[in-house]
Amino acid sequence: MCRSHTIASVRVETLGSGTPAIAVVGGVHGDEPCGQVAIDRFLERDPDLDRPVRFVVANEEALSRGSRYVERDLNRVLPGDPESDIHEERLAVELLEAVEGCTPLGIHSTRSYAEPFGVLADPTPAKRRLFRRMNVSAVLDTTGLSSGRCVDHGFLDVEAGLQGTDQAADNAVLCIESFLAATGALESDVSIAETGTETILYEVTDIIEKEPESEYRFLAENFEWVEAGTVYAERDDEPMTADEAFVPALSSSDGHASILGYRTRPAGVL
Repeated sequence: MCRSHTIASVRVETLGSGTPAIAVVGGVHGDEPCGQVAIDRFLERDPDLDRPVRFVVANEEALSRGSRYVERDLNRVLPGDPESDIHEERLAVELLEAVEGCTPLGIHSTRSYAEPFGVLADPTPAKRRLFRRMNVSAVLDTTGLSSGRCVDHGFLDVEAGLQGTDQAADNAVLCIESFLAATGALESDVSIAETGTETILYEVTDIIEKEPESEYRFLAENFEWVEAGTVYAERDDEPMTADEAFVPALSSSDGHASILGYRTRPAGVL
């Protein structure tokens, strides 16, 4: 049984009977449609779940425009303000209300990496255990990186693939399935827990800032070592050389206006 309702601009659908303790969220960013597409595909199957699950499409107005946000980045303004004149600040309150009492999975996409990987803050044993059972081979620990993000409010986020691609939507469906399998809501063979694949945790150590008015080209590979002395990017056709070894993550030439990406270091198996 699927129950649907709308909290202002947040679309909420509940599958199964009872009060959900699990939620799946897509559409936090309007230029990342894979989460909404994956949720709709999954719901169209009318799957038989062992536990009730809440499905949330967070920012339908931004999705309809194909823009990251309407006025402010929703993933930077949580917990929000119900009295605000800013669309996303009001929406942030409604999003947290929609997932209250739930362990939420947020689905995103990126311009930096084609394979699914996880993002979290404050990696508790419970969060580690869930990600170990999901179809991701890397998890990025962004504790303390910024404020107002979904991961700062208990979300497990997944970057499902390259923004705007069919593959990202396909990957997002698999992420939903493996998350629901890991939380006991769905019988599925998607989980990689028994394959022997190790999920590596990477800690962010530094932000690679962009200088205003400069053009950048990222040359390295995400989640692969950049050794000291290696050219990993170009700024205005001039080489950027690593002072010390690091592993880049969420790094791309044009994925973010002011950030080239993140320097990280492996912190062991999740």
